[in-house]
Amino acid sequence: MTASDALRGLSRRDLLRLTGRHGLTSVLLGAATLTGAATLADVARAAETTRARRLSGPARHRLRLGASGFNAASLLIERAGTLTFIQDLESRTDGAIRVEFIGDNEVCSQETCVEKTQSGVIDMFTASTQNSARVAPYLNVLDYPYVFPGRASQYHFLYSPVSQAVLRDPLERRHGLKFLFSHCELRGLQMGASFADRPTVTRLEEVLGTRNRVTDTQLGRIAMQLLDLGPVPMRWDETQDALRKGQIDGAETWASAMAYSGMAPLVSQSVDLRFLCGTEHTAMLASRFDALDGELQDAVMESAYLAQVHVQAANEAALVKTVGYSDPPLPDTILAREGVRTAFLPPDQIRIAEEMCAPEFNPAPWMEWRARLDDWANGVDTYATIHRVAREVAADMKPENVPPRRWWKS
Repeated sequence: MTASDALRGLSRRDLLRLTGRHGLTSVLLGAATLTGAATLADVARAAETTRARRLSGPARHRLRLGASGFNAASLLIERAGTLTFIQDLESRTDGAIRVEFIGDNEVCSQETCVEKTQSGVIDMFTASTQNSARVAPYLNVLDYPYVFPGRASQYHFLYSPVSQAVLRDPLERRHGLKFLFSHCELRGLQMGASFADRPTVTRLEEVLGTRNRVTDTQLGRIAMQLLDLGPVPMRWDETQDALRKGQIDGAETWASAMAYSGMAPLVSQSVDLRFLCGTEHTAMLASRFDALDGELQDAVMESAYLAQVHVQAANEAALVKTVGYSDPPLPDTILAREGVRTAFLPPDQIRIAEEMCAPEFNPAPWMEWRARLDDWANGVDTYATIHRVAREVAADMKPENVPPRRWWKS
């Protein structure tokens, strides 16, 4: 039994008593330190120890982090690294920086975390870059279809100093957000009941003409139109109901998002199309970062680096051993328990999709957005630059083998 199991097993009264005494963040951080069997008493002791450590010195800065729909349990499925970041930052600064974790959509959702951060309601947030792109459209720069051959190339890009000029600096200039770290997956199609009785998908043509939920990324919608995947704009919290009622055939998202959100019981096949980034990032209000002294700014960056390294290893393990994203899913994983079939398309089918929609092969539909993003990046050819960096590692490189680098130190 994991710490998340212990938290789920608590009564509402016990949980309220614990959080009232120690604070939600201390309860979550304390529970995250537990291994093996965890009881209510174990969680209480861990929360008390964590709270005592967090309060051991005077706090110079109190920050609020909105984590959209995440909590301690879901962060063990999709390893977005948020709690690891908080725990390390508080420890690294001896409590000079304290972070209040606010998850479960309590303060912001996938679609509103950027707005709440820009307006100063919260100081940091965790949400997907694709959902965040509605309010911070420069985040579309990650969403050129098939610019990343695999998850290894995504991590390599985020570690690369080039990401500073192509992603982080323009985002900060235009939207006032400091991109700290991100989990990395690639979006596919999570097909619902209409594919339950069909053979496991092996060819791209078998999903063409379907209707699928699409996020707030403008580039993602163009890609789905070019792929004839019937993009239906829909909020994340509406998607499950639409799948349940058969209003859509599927949803474009990544495997661990489907698993942590409770969508798996509604999914019959998970089609590994890999056409678009799935990046659950954590970002900070740039003006709040700038208000820290140099030593604390360094601490934020080092904690972000540690969280990025943690995510790289932990999410790769969780994808296979917790989510079950393998062929076939391992026993006692989420996909195995829910009977979700994994459909890993062969390379020739991925190539067909790439030639249908990637700017390299079909440039005309992307000209307007490329010009806009390049202008926001001070004239950098964003697509060509990311495409080049993403291919500095082998396409078949294991993501966990990408060497970490401190991207802000060239």
